[in-house]
Amino acid sequence: MSTYRVAQVRAAGGPFELAEREVPEPASGQVRIAVEACGICHSDAMFVHAAVPGVTFPEVPGHEIAGRIEVLGPGLQDWGWQVGDRVAVGWFGGSCGHCTPCRRGDFIVCANLKVPGWAYDGGFAEKVIAPVDALARIPDALAASDAGPMACAGVTVFNGLRHSPARPGDRVAVLGLGGLGHLGVQYAVAMGFETVAIARGAEKADFAKQLGAHHYVDSTSGTPVAESLQSLGGVSVVLATAGNSEAIAATVDGLGPRGELVVIGADSEALGISPFQLIMGGRVVRGHPSGTAQDVADTMEFSALHGIRPMTETVPLDEVDAAFQKMLAGKARFRMVLTNA
Repeated sequence: MSTYRVAQVRAAGGPFELAEREVPEPASGQVRIAVEACGICHSDAMFVHAAVPGVTFPEVPGHEIAGRIEVLGPGLQDWGWQVGDRVAVGWFGGSCGHCTPCRRGDFIVCANLKVPGWAYDGGFAEKVIAPVDALARIPDALAASDAGPMACAGVTVFNGLRHSPARPGDRVAVLGLGGLGHLGVQYAVAMGFETVAIARGAEKADFAKQLGAHHYVDSTSGTPVAESLQSLGGVSVVLATAGNSEAIAATVDGLGPRGELVVIGADSEALGISPFQLIMGGRVVRGHPSGTAQDVADTMEFSALHGIRPMTETVPLDEVDAAFQKMLAGKARFRMVLTNA
């Protein structure tokens, strides 16, 4: 019997353990992927701690998957994929194809979205079975450890910016310089925006400039963030990558007329924004989900073209528990990535 290893938790909030499982065969419409790398996203904690409905245990998280197709399921010979192709699978792990959003072509808000680690075993493993519509082709220029985080963190900020009203030459602010924000600054600069980075502490100014930011706002300086943004002339868009509702709300008055707050950082606390703040300036607040497999492919192609890479720390699958705890403690700089030899 052929087996492979997975990193799983047996109960909500429990530690990770390595387990051997029998290698499965893909069904119709599925492929089996030999996982080379998988990023550890903060959203994985929702599944590990059963903070969302429908999680079953033992739980194998991981939705920043990069690897190679190992086996094609029945009926996929004409889909353009071959054994050995390098592919990534992200938060978008497949759609149902029949709900109203899917019928309208808006697959990322599918009512039955198949998130790896939630709908099926994720990429904290040596192999994973995934639906074919979840596959994004990895460019040759990207290493697997770079491509994995692009499938969630990368596509989320890339899509958030390219679907915003900002146009090249406009002033755009990125709130946060963590796993999402450090990519957001790079994408904003490459898209031709005058880029403002917002973070806590004067010591992060140099790092923001290294990423390409044209301006840096220290949110702890004593000057309100909105006032600092308005001193630059206001911004067309704030890409809020920090998962802190108070920090997100503090940027709203820094938006110019018709400006848009694009919320990506997740927080359970309500945003303290008044209708008056929105009405007088014609401002918009928009929540932004991740992106489809094609969006992931676009993100990786853009990243390869512009030399954009996530900052990662790679560790072997065996060290998954320590890596996960480091992510939870906010000590990762900036993406922990599990790798298989």
